[in-house]
Amino acid sequence: MHTGTSSGLDSDTRLRNLLADHQFLRVQAQLAQLPPKQAQFYKGILANRCNDAKTSIELLEPLADQVAAGGDRAAEKLLRKALAEDYLRLGDWTKAAAAYQLLATRLDDQLTADERDEIEMPVKLLPLAKANPQMTVEPSEPFVLQVSRDPLGLIEIPVFVDARPHSWMLDPTAPFNLIARSLAREAGLKVGEESATIHTLTGRPMQVYTAVVPRFTIGGRLTLRNMTVFVFDDADYTFPRSGYQVQGVLGYPALAALGSLTITDSATIAVEPASQPPELASDPPTKAGAPALPAQKTPPGGAPFYLDGDQIVVALGKEGDERMYALDAGSQQTYLTSRYYAEHMDDFNGKRQQLVTLPGMPSMPAQSAFVADTVALEVGLQTVRVHFVQVLTQPLGQSALDDVYGVLGVDALDQLKAYTFDYRSMRFSVRPE
Repeated sequence: MHTGTSSGLDSDTRLRNLLADHQFLRVQAQLAQLPPKQAQFYKGILANRCNDAKTSIELLEPLADQVAAGGDRAAEKLLRKALAEDYLRLGDWTKAAAAYQLLATRLDDQLTADERDEIEMPVKLLPLAKANPQMTVEPSEPFVLQVSRDPLGLIEIPVFVDARPHSWMLDPTAPFNLIARSLAREAGLKVGEESATIHTLTGRPMQVYTAVVPRFTIGGRLTLRNMTVFVFDDADYTFPRSGYQVQGVLGYPALAALGSLTITDSATIAVEPASQPPELASDPPTKAGAPALPAQKTPPGGAPFYLDGDQIVVALGKEGDERMYALDAGSQQTYLTSRYYAEHMDDFNGKRQQLVTLPGMPSMPAQSAFVADTVALEVGLQTVRVHFVQVLTQPLGQSALDDVYGVLGVDALDQLKAYTFDYRSMRFSVRPE
């Protein structure tokens, strides 16, 4: 699977460097120049990043034995990690559990500390759920949800757990749906006896079990059957300063079923479910008495976004000169990294630095940063201006963050009129302030 050299690097090394740098558009542009087997490999990896799990599996499964036998362990890690994520996104718990276990045992010496943290939850939790049924989604017309904010400022969505109303936190980067034990007990869910201890969700040890929700409804409109949830003890997911107790978390499995969700500044989310045919999703009818969808549609185009491990990465900027940013709708703090600072250093001449503490990193010392009064970001054809953003001057030492130009949290997204995650087209669109 090696062909030629360029600037002293063979094509595999060059393409892997681009993948590590989230340069998926540049990898895509080079596929036509590769021999068939090598092209198949990278097409499979790109399909994984583009959330096309079925295509990724079709391309990568036939190559697994060949790549493993070839002894290229870096290539094998790429392939096995992608396949494990594909099985998980499709809800094939048995295959996903086996794939993550194989990744963790066979390729442990190839995993970075960040990657071990990233796969901790799947490796430990999937064996608890491997006998669970696959979730199904009942067809639904587009609808609008009225949402609220929790004490952390994050979005909470109204849900029904077997007809009992609750509000769950929205977190697109969470690989699983989570539920507090008190709610599971109230709903009469059968909680498994086996458990696993994880550390990466809150930074503290958490004992987690599994359960299946027979009927889970989002906003009283979209019904999910046999939805797997992971059960945590109430005290393990609380925020003492605000007194906030997390009831549940809507992660990727539920959000993917929503298809396209547009979050507005009027505390609503417009949903176009993934199960709808294209003609219905593009021009949705409205039932009598149901809230109408906003008359102003999201601008066409937008920017491509990708699923890269536990990150949502979006390509911002002019076509052919994009910069990659992480989107984190589960965080309240936006910041730009030292990579952005290196390209805009002159903008901060004469400004005063300050020390900032980053969210979710309690063990990391305060970082040196400037504050940018206004940062202009191009999202497709739209220009977004985000105000009062911290700009780090030094790398954090974590490749998942240092390789992007910034992390856009809810505080930045809240400065927009509306923004859309469309999991069908994998486009991120905005309506500016």
